[in-house]
Amino acid sequence: MDEMIDYLQRSWWIFLLRGIAAIALGIMAFAWPALTLAVLVAFFGAYVFVDGVFGLVDAVRYRDRLVRVWPLVLEAGLGIVVGLLTLFWPGVTALALLTLIAVWAVVGGLLRIVLAFQIRKEITGEWILIVGGLLSIFFGGLLIALPQAGLLTLAWIIGFYAVLFGILFVVLAFGLRRGLRSGVGNA
Repeated sequence: MDEMIDYLQRSWWIFLLRGIAAIALGIMAFAWPALTLAVLVAFFGAYVFVDGVFGLVDAVRYRDRLVRVWPLVLEAGLGIVVGLLTLFWPGVTALALLTLIAVWAVVGGLLRIVLAFQIRKEITGEWILIVGGLLSIFFGGLLIALPQAGLLTLAWIIGFYAVLFGILFVVLAFGLRRGLRSGVGNA
């Protein structure tokens, strides 16, 4: 399990970039809630794709050091696929798009929670991953429960999710940088 902790601590900056990108997406959703659905979809698709690429590159980079790399690869791969589908098929109905986004959020949230429980004995900050996972599941559930929500409502839901998720990833990044492992000095 030390490999996973080492991976997370060396990858702190990836979590920071992912958090900043999520906060930027959230701010855009709040600043321009009346954007057309196509523009909002393009922003979201680009964010999910870039997030997936960062996650996959980092997982592949440390694959030889990690015993359980599959949750990271699955989450990253899912993000890349959903991002590409969103970018290349912007004409997909809003309901189908919301379903894709909801599935991405729920599965990604579940994978974050699984990862947190796998490494809980090695770190003291696993609650951040659990809260982020629960937030993603809640976000996906909202999208499933409110498929007829208007653009403004959708923009606000995405904005709140992105900002909260981004803040959690920024906190996680700085915690990893300091060294979350018990008895470990600064990373």
